Amino acid sequence: MERLLKYNLQYFAEGAGGEKTEEPTTKKLTDARKEGQVAKSTDLITAAALLALFLVLKIFGGLIGNGFIGSFLSAYNSIEVIARDDFNHVTAQRLLQDVAFTIIKIVIPVFISAFIVAIIMNLFQVKWRPTGKPLQPKFNKFNPIKGFKKIFSKDKIVELVKEAVKIGVIIYIVYGTLNQNKDILYKLYDMELLQAVFLIGDIVINLGYKISIIFLLIGFADYIYQKFKFKKDMRMTKQEVKDEFKQAEGDPQIKSKIRGKMREASQRRMMQHLPEADVVITNPTHFAAAVKYDKEVSDAPILIAKGADYLAQKIKEIAEENSIEIVENKPLARMLYYNVEIGNEIPPELYQMTAEVLAYVYNLKNKHA
Repeated sequence: MERLLKYNLQYFAEGAGGEKTEEPTTKKLTDARKEGQVAKSTDLITAAALLALFLVLKIFGGLIGNGFIGSFLSAYNSIEVIARDDFNHVTAQRLLQDVAFTIIKIVIPVFISAFIVAIIMNLFQVKWRPTGKPLQPKFNKFNPIKGFKKIFSKDKIVELVKEAVKIGVIIYIVYGTLNQNKDILYKLYDMELLQAVFLIGDIVINLGYKISIIFLLIGFADYIYQKFKFKKDMRMTKQEVKDEFKQAEGDPQIKSKIRGKMREASQRRMMQHLPEADVVITNPTHFAAAVKYDKEVSDAPILIAKGADYLAQKIKEIAEENSIEIVENKPLARMLYYNVEIGNEIPPELYQMTAEVLAYVYNLKNKHA
C-alpha cells in the first residue's frame, strides 16, 4: 500500500514566510533604532579618537613634555625646601597631590579632544537618538547554544580577519619605523636623559599617528560593511511586509467586510427613502436613478437613489410597487449615476434634462388626476 507524504516547503525557506527579499519598511527601521540596532562601526570611533589623541600629542608634544619636566623640577625642588623644615607623611601626601593635579591639568585636554572626536564620529554614524534599550539585560543572550553558534558565524569570521589585518598593520608599521630610526636608537646611550626621552616620545607619537591613520581607513571600510550588513539583516520576507501592513492599516479582509456592511446599510437607507421619489430615470436595463424635487427643501432636484444592474432592477421594482413613474432616458441615467452622489442636488449642467423629465411626469400625474 502506497502512502503519500506531504511536506511543508515553508520549513525549508529562509526564515518565517520565505526568503528575505523585501526592503525594510520605515516602521521596522524605527523599531530597530529604538532597540539600539543601528549600522555603526566601533572601529571607526576608536580610530578617530586615537588619531585625535596622537595628533594633539604631535602638535603640542613639546609643550606637554615641558609641562611634565616643569612639574618634576617643581616637585623635586619642593622636597629640598620641605626637608629643611619638617618633612613628614602629611607634607609628602600634599606634594604628591599637587604633582598629580598638575599632571591631570596637562593631560586632560588631550583626552578631552579624543572624547569629543569620538562623540562626533558616533553622531556622524547614527545621529542623536539616545535609547536605553541596549543597556537592559536580555537573558536570551546567555543561551549557550546560541553563543556557540555565534562563534562560528560569518560575522565572527569577518571580525577575525579584521583583527588579523590590524595586527599585521601594527607589526608592519612598528618594524618599518624602528628600522628607519635604528641608527638614531643606537646613539641613545650617548645622549642626555631629556634628549633621549624626547626622541623616544617623538618616535612613539609618530608610530601612533601612522597606525591611527591606517586604522581610520579600516574603520571607514568597516562602517561601509556594517551599513551593508545592517541593510541586509533588516530585509523582510513578503509575509512580514504583509503582516506589518495588516497591523498598521488593519486586515484588508476585515476592512472589506466593514465597507460591505456600510454599503449594505447605505443601500437600506436609500431604499427606505426611495418611495419619496418623483421619478426613476433608467437606462433601461443597466442603470436607474431616482429623483425627488421639493421646492420648499431645495432649489434643484435631489438624487435620492441610484444603482446599476441588480440594484437598478430593485429600484425599478420598488418604484412600481409605490406607483412611481419610470422614464427611460439613457444618457441622463448614465450621467446621474456617474456624476451625482446620493443626497446631492442635480448639478446645473444636468438640471435642464432632469427638469424636462420631471415636467413630463407632472403632466402625466395631472392628466391622471
